[in-house]
Amino acid sequence: MTHKSGFVSIVGNPNVGKSTLMNLLVGERLSIITSKAQTTRHKIIGIVNQDDYQVVFTDTPGVLEPNYKLQESMLKFSKSALTDADIILYLTDTVETSDKNENFLKEVRKTNLPVIVAINKIDLSTQEHLDELASKWKELIPEAEIYPISAMHKFNADRLFARILELIPESPPYFDKDALTDKPERFFVSEIIREKILLYYQKEIPYSVEVEIEQFKDTEKQVDINAIIHVARDSQKGIIIGHQGKALKKLGTEARKDIEKFIDKKVFLRIFVKVTKDWRDQDNLLRNFGYEQK
Repeated sequence: MTHKSGFVSIVGNPNVGKSTLMNLLVGERLSIITSKAQTTRHKIIGIVNQDDYQVVFTDTPGVLEPNYKLQESMLKFSKSALTDADIILYLTDTVETSDKNENFLKEVRKTNLPVIVAINKIDLSTQEHLDELASKWKELIPEAEIYPISAMHKFNADRLFARILELIPESPPYFDKDALTDKPERFFVSEIIREKILLYYQKEIPYSVEVEIEQFKDTEKQVDINAIIHVARDSQKGIIIGHQGKALKKLGTEARKDIEKFIDKKVFLRIFVKVTKDWRDQDNLLRNFGYEQK
């Protein structure tokens, strides 16, 4: 029996549903999802295994023009996904304009890899508008195959996945057959905490914080976790903590519940808030936080 393995990079602009699609295709909630742009900051791998294939999906940050070094790193993650793959899955939706971020589209057109353009959120569109979008994308990326989908409502995802299986090459698996991702548990713990910050705080706060897991101690009865929320300015620390610590307490309670579901074990979570001025523009801190500066 032949075996197929391949890497599929999911790329596109912010807020088109890349993380929702990856979680749907993988069948596990690996990428955090909120309605805010720039929710995904890293390349996150999700692996689908069967006896005769292994598909390695990569969720990438939304493509944007960088304003500071953190965003430069996020853009590098997205651009590297155009070369570290067997298939490019370019995700757009029925809301954004097709000429948004033309520079990145030029990079997609340059690739010799198979390109699939998935038009997401078709439940928010009409058939006439969808036909117009499909024609427009065929003009923009002539070699691409066009798939209308709704990741939220799981429409046409099976057909999309079947086509991906047809396109990936014959190869032995790249990861162990029981692997789901290449990231450690502590990474997903930090992402769960950051997701709660995105959900519960407004304006600039979610984009000015980074979560560091200082301790992840797995004991027989529970997992002890110490997390540090780094903020860029003094004023942000008070907002994160809230009056009499109520905001931080709510954040910790909700994060702990989701972490316990994720690792299937009781969790004791301590969260500290630290002012780390201008961390988004400091190379050494970005490296420590996992944003490679190459």
